[in-house]
Amino acid sequence: MEENLKIAVIQSDLVWEDAKANRAQFTKKIHAITEEVDLIVLPEMFTTGFTMQPERVAETMQGDSVKWMQETAKSSKAALVGSIVIKEDKKFYNRLLFVHPDGKTELYDKRHTFTLAGEDRVYQAGNKKIIVAYKGWKICPLVCYDLRFPVWARNTEDYDMLIYIASWPKIRTTAWDALLKARAIENMAYCVGVNRVGYDVNDYAYSGSSAVYDVLGEKITNIALGKEQTEVVILSKSHIKKYRERLHFLGDRDAFSLKV
Repeated sequence: MEENLKIAVIQSDLVWEDAKANRAQFTKKIHAITEEVDLIVLPEMFTTGFTMQPERVAETMQGDSVKWMQETAKSSKAALVGSIVIKEDKKFYNRLLFVHPDGKTELYDKRHTFTLAGEDRVYQAGNKKIIVAYKGWKICPLVCYDLRFPVWARNTEDYDMLIYIASWPKIRTTAWDALLKARAIENMAYCVGVNRVGYDVNDYAYSGSSAVYDVLGEKITNIALGKEQTEVVILSKSHIKKYRERLHFLGDRDAFSLKV
């Protein structure tokens, strides 16, 4: 078990529907990280941008982007997390991949597809929450719109960290900031939010506002708004243990069952 987990948050612009160009730019950004890290977090649909035309960009689990993630995780000796457009059984998925350094790949299909943009009409929603075990840490990875649904993220598994990868528009940054902080506080877990910057082909602006919050809801990163930036931050198991034992808030959580 690792007492500390060092993570790299990559806030980046994306090249619209050009997986090769995006893989190339993230290769450069990852190579530019000058210290050893345990985990690298990329935005939602990091190979294409948040496209509602999956038939133009979809890959398979044997495709170039999955191979790139596996090769990059191996070469950097760090786990890699991000989502890509996957076609499987004639359906399209906004699929988050958590790739371990040894190549093991765990999957999470976005549960809450974004109806405002019509994501629900072109992507199949997932129905399974996953908890990733990595270096003694329990990690719950989720995607963008999932952030608005606290029941789905509720910490019934005693996980240590929530991760949200996103293409969250600038116009709703206030909600993004508030909800990331709230998810950390209510679940007594680190909450990592990684969002893109720049403009997409529809001229929607993205301001990033990527951040990491500790179990008390304190922001422990200082990532510039609206700019491409990579920040490395160290998370501490003793921080989680200290405040969970002192405050016991999770012990008072409600028991419930969730229909999906």
